[in-house]
Amino acid sequence: MDDMTTGWMGQHKLVNLEAASLNEAAILPAPSGVHLECGIGQITIHWDEVYNAFGYTVFRSETADGPFAWVDHHGGDTLTVVPGPVYVDTTLLPATPYWYAVASIVAPGHPPGPMSEPTMGQALSAGVGHLAVTVNADRESPSLHPIWGMLGSEHLSFLLEEATLGGVAIGEDLHEALTMAVAELGTVYIRAHGIFLDDLDIISDDEVRPFKFDIIDAIYDQLLALGLKPVVELSFMPKALCENPEITVFTYRGHISKPVQWTQWGRLVSAFCQHLVDRYGLEMVREWGFEVWNEPNLEAFWHHSFEDYMTLYQVSVEAIKGVDLSLRVGGPATAASAWIAEFLDAAHKRHLPLDFLTTHLYGSLPPDPGPLLAHYGYPQTSIWWTEWGVTPTHFSSINDSVFAAPFVLHGMKRTQGRAEYLAYWVVSDQFEELGRPDRLFHGGFGLLTVGHLRKPRFWAIKLLNDLGPTIVHLEMDGDGALGLVDAVSSKRTDGVVDVLLWNGTMNQAQQHGAGLLDRVIDLTVRGLDASTYRAVLARVDEQHSNIAAQADPAMIWPNTEQWDHLRALNTLDQAVVAEKSDTPNGVFSLRLTLPMPGVARLRLEPADAKT
Repeated sequence: MDDMTTGWMGQHKLVNLEAASLNEAAILPAPSGVHLECGIGQITIHWDEVYNAFGYTVFRSETADGPFAWVDHHGGDTLTVVPGPVYVDTTLLPATPYWYAVASIVAPGHPPGPMSEPTMGQALSAGVGHLAVTVNADRESPSLHPIWGMLGSEHLSFLLEEATLGGVAIGEDLHEALTMAVAELGTVYIRAHGIFLDDLDIISDDEVRPFKFDIIDAIYDQLLALGLKPVVELSFMPKALCENPEITVFTYRGHISKPVQWTQWGRLVSAFCQHLVDRYGLEMVREWGFEVWNEPNLEAFWHHSFEDYMTLYQVSVEAIKGVDLSLRVGGPATAASAWIAEFLDAAHKRHLPLDFLTTHLYGSLPPDPGPLLAHYGYPQTSIWWTEWGVTPTHFSSINDSVFAAPFVLHGMKRTQGRAEYLAYWVVSDQFEELGRPDRLFHGGFGLLTVGHLRKPRFWAIKLLNDLGPTIVHLEMDGDGALGLVDAVSSKRTDGVVDVLLWNGTMNQAQQHGAGLLDRVIDLTVRGLDASTYRAVLARVDEQHSNIAAQADPAMIWPNTEQWDHLRALNTLDQAVVAEKSDTPNGVFSLRLTLPMPGVARLRLEPADAKT
């Protein structure tokens, strides 16, 4: 931040909102411009964005007079907050009239403001939904920021694990998963729990050298060799420093107590940061991020008060910035977007720096903390969603499902301009927070299975990362356009044009599909340079690129023959839809059916292009 170049104890100017601290009186007006687009099996609610809104609540009633209740899409985390200015409701009964209203929310945990005037609509109960998508390959659009370039991972000492799981070496498998993430997903940052876990043996009996970081060095050396930068989550408390060492979390027993003495924590963080700078160089370490703790709003992770967390944050800031002012520090890393306003208020009053704001969310698309940052005097602070995913529940079948693929793409597109990173949690099913996997397809958080088979969510991010450097103009119209169904298109310097389309609802009750939400797409690509193209269609849906569907349901762990079979199928399903298509007047057209949930990528390759 500009005002911290000469010291971190600077004052911060409040902007935008009137109150210095938000309270229940700090409510926002009802959104204007609320209108409905009613289609087959869905109603899309549109409204005008409200200045300073963190997010919105969509209400629904079966009568104009109410009662109105929140629309719950069964995401399992925060039910009430959605980003604007569009929301697709598929939790309804078709052919039933509903009244909708929208309210603004100023901060997470705060009540919504007044509702808009109710608007009535009803979804159709039969028919086939159609959309028209037109790409203008000769017109540039704003670029996509690669917010998918950060991922989560299990505690990184797994990289040094020699044991096997399902016949797979754990450490080697996680290393391969990270290698694939860099090569195929464009991953730059990895964030993980527990860099101070006791199995990393950081506490020394030597009074002159009270801390040792040899094991951490071995871990970080592997990350850096892969081209990855760590987001250093400062957790958990070493047992030797704990006020209450009996309170732990997860199978690996991370200690969630504050220290007996805050100075001990400060000495550890300072020594750790200085060691990293000495070993890897300041130029490198200043590109990392130091995140203070994990989800301190949950008693399972922090057995103390908010004020105690603020002390933890302040002591950590003093230690980190004491090594070098350019080292980046962030928090509060809360679950379900909690504590953001409270944290910013407290940090402002204590004159504490904040280089990046971090928080977590599952089952919904991220709202916008930007207005809150501006209000509390941190307008240049980056936003890092350091955990995000389709569900907060481990061992849930939705984690292995196709449903999660369009969910990921909705999130990555809708969060553009509202965050620097949206980190999917996590890269691999090599994961043991609630116990290690008991079978290959167990509903693990990973984008990759044990044995690094690619799940549909992996393919979604890869297809996004594979887009060309130039985003080109795209228009869409029809049943569920830019809500249920969305798209992005790109062009490469060799003339290859990609059109990435996806069809997905937020309603997790429909994770296995809903026939009324399948859509027929009439796709037209204009402004093509070459006269002849090869057209290839890649698909991710129930029948394509869905590795879990290829396995024997009775299988626990694959035998050698089954591993060979699954790995042979572990490819993106692609089909040539036109080997040599003429494009008169630079136009190519294709009709395709896009199921819900489903993803499709059309690639147009000029006859002389190298792909």
